[in-house]
Amino acid sequence: MTYILIHNPGCGSSKKGLELLKANGVEPQIRKYMSAAERLSVEELKDIAKKMGAKSPRAFLREKDAAAVGLAETAPDEDVYAAMAENPKLIQRPIGINGKKAVLGRPNEKLLEIV
Repeated sequence: MTYILIHNPGCGSSKKGLELLKANGVEPQIRKYMSAAERLSVEELKDIAKKMGAKSPRAFLREKDAAAVGLAETAPDEDVYAAMAENPKLIQRPIGINGKKAVLGRPNEKLLEIV
């Protein structure tokens, strides 16, 4: 099974997560979701939430950035998914995906839970 890392090379936490995986023998497939060519679709975001066992996309939403783009705290999940797809900066990172499991790497050691 291929381990996929939803990764932002400009983010310190994301870089540390990648280093941790490699130090533990995991060579993940990297998805640079901030790049226009590799952005996550609404369907992919819903799949990540499902694999995390999350009831809402808010489980991996950067709340502090949500307010900056005008996303209300009371916005319905569909609006949150749409905002995350349009503004990838709203997605917490790193996220590890391995088969039917996904985890937010906060702290980074959580990325190893699905190896």
